[in-house]
Amino acid sequence: MAKTITLDILEEMGDLSIGSNGWKKQLTYTSWNGRAPKFDLRSWDEEHQSMTKGITLTKEELIKLKEILNEVDFDKYEE
Repeated sequence: MAKTITLDILEEMGDLSIGSNGWKKQLTYTSWNGRAPKFDLRSWDEEHQSMTKGITLTKEELIKLKEILNEVDFDKYEE
């Protein structure tokens, strides 16, 4: 029997992209299954009822990711 997943999106922080199907790749601050909220990056349908697999990050991990991204020379990579 599948376990019921509960979630509470406390804040929608921003959209990274919107697919042709209308799904948004978003950074949110979300509590999963009543646990402490984390930063969450995944794609959602318009009603936030269906989602893709994603990644959750603690505040410390997101700060570290920001530091790494600030050091990346994006001009040397092709799109």
